[in-house]
Amino acid sequence: MEDINRIRKISIWIFIVPVVVLNSCLFISVNAHLLQDTTFQVDAIGVSSFTVPYIDGKVSISRSVRTYPTYLLFKPGMIITAILLIKYWIANNRLFQAINDGTNKNKHFLLFGVGSAIFLISHSIFLGINFESDLYKFFRRFILLGFIIFEIVAQALLVINIVKIKKKIESFFNKKILILKIILVSVLAFVAILSAPILNSSEYTHFKHALEWNYFIGVVSFYLLTFLFWKKGSVSF
Repeated sequence: MEDINRIRKISIWIFIVPVVVLNSCLFISVNAHLLQDTTFQVDAIGVSSFTVPYIDGKVSISRSVRTYPTYLLFKPGMIITAILLIKYWIANNRLFQAINDGTNKNKHFLLFGVGSAIFLISHSIFLGINFESDLYKFFRRFILLGFIIFEIVAQALLVINIVKIKKKIESFFNKKILILKIILVSVLAFVAILSAPILNSSEYTHFKHALEWNYFIGVVSFYLLTFLFWKKGSVSF
């Protein structure tokens, strides 16, 4: 089906773009000396010693991406990802309408999915802009938290809806990948709830940094699984 092929194409780019962009920013931060005395010399705040933050958590995502020149990659990359996310959730809504003979009473995953994309765009715009205001700091945290909550809820609702109609589409998807998607979304939700007290603490800095890097990979891995979930060349229902 055309909608399935569109979803597969969009989903793989939602995985590739942010992973490549984020790790490119990390590479620049760790290897700032390569750009020394050039137009793209790295801002001192964004310079980091060698680190594998997924393991040691020595640097945060924010520090790696918010300064010059890494924000030149990160901001456009996240805005592109957000646009792809909007296309993804709209395409999924159309798919469910096709499966349900032109009606889709449950559009909650669409609302949360598009909402998460809007939060991501807002986060990208305000990233690196600093005001000495507690209200502004709260606003930035609210945007980031909004993205995470809306994204996880959207993913969970989509998986739930797929489970409800799986008998209608069982010849179009990989059942093992569906199980992986259920496990992934469950783990993401569980970790988000469990880590809330730790994130509000001023301690465990390296642990929190490592958590955010790995959590980011977990969130976008949902879209890699989507690419693998639908069978290539699926035909109309």
